[in-house]
Amino acid sequence: MESPLMAANNDGGVKSALIFLGTGCSNCIPFATCLIRPSDPPCHVCSMALSVPPEQNPNYRCNTSLLIDYCQSDEKHNYILIDVGKTFREQVLRWFIFHKIPRVDSIILTHEHADAVLGLDDIRAVEPFSAKNDIDPTPVFLSQSTMDSIALKFPYLIKKKLREHTEIRRVAQLDWKIIEEDCRRPFVASGIQFVPLPVMHGEDYICLGFLFGERSRVAYISDVSRFPATTEYVISKSGAGQLDLLILDSLLRDGSHNVHFCLPQTLEAVKRLCPKQALLVGMNHEFDHYRDNAFLAEWSEREGILVQLARDGLRVPIDL
Repeated sequence: MESPLMAANNDGGVKSALIFLGTGCSNCIPFATCLIRPSDPPCHVCSMALSVPPEQNPNYRCNTSLLIDYCQSDEKHNYILIDVGKTFREQVLRWFIFHKIPRVDSIILTHEHADAVLGLDDIRAVEPFSAKNDIDPTPVFLSQSTMDSIALKFPYLIKKKLREHTEIRRVAQLDWKIIEEDCRRPFVASGIQFVPLPVMHGEDYICLGFLFGERSRVAYISDVSRFPATTEYVISKSGAGQLDLLILDSLLRDGSHNVHFCLPQTLEAVKRLCPKQALLVGMNHEFDHYRDNAFLAEWSEREGILVQLARDGLRVPIDL
């Protein structure tokens, strides 16, 4: 079975692709603490950032975010962004330029935490310039609870009638579209149907993953501590059918965490769901890309399911 990393250099004429703009946790990698108050010995993964340029260092990780480059039958490309975290501007400067991404056509939000939404103000950088804001707004698909939170964080991004004598200020133009936290309520964004996948992100909080793709079934689940039974059925081989690619949360290399999968739980879930391939995201500085992908290669050979750590900037050609 071919690795997605190998496929990135051998697309076989496939025009659509998944581009990993970020694969790190909320703190991002390197952790600032590891650099300003280094341990003895220093953190290997974080200290590497001082000597290796980020674009050459797969252990340099921005907030987890995925860009779907969807090429339709007429050769037109649509660009769908999942999550806009604290590091969005850095991701634009690095990966939009590298992969020649000219714009964002739609945005989908998994939840309202800082690593998923605090880059919304910077969306204006990828929209056409207009000092008067007279451009078509970018649609943003999100749950009602996420909408309520964003209205408090970014009141100026919520369209409202200007009061008399209020100056027009250039801000991102966004068209908010409420979606249901329900696997039975799909929606369409820029030509692709998405099925919401409610998951627990801690027992007191629901986050959304998403299932998409007709020719290749992809599930994207960036923040999860437990799968409700209905969601697991929709993405399991023994339920609604085998996934071609599972993109899944894995915060820590060892142990467990109250609001995230860690590698032991991630690999248990992969065995249970049995996708054809899995790429892991959301890693903290315990993960070394080279060492742990070598470990995962052995695990994959033994279990018969290809699993790897994703990396920032990874482009995976895929037939959607």
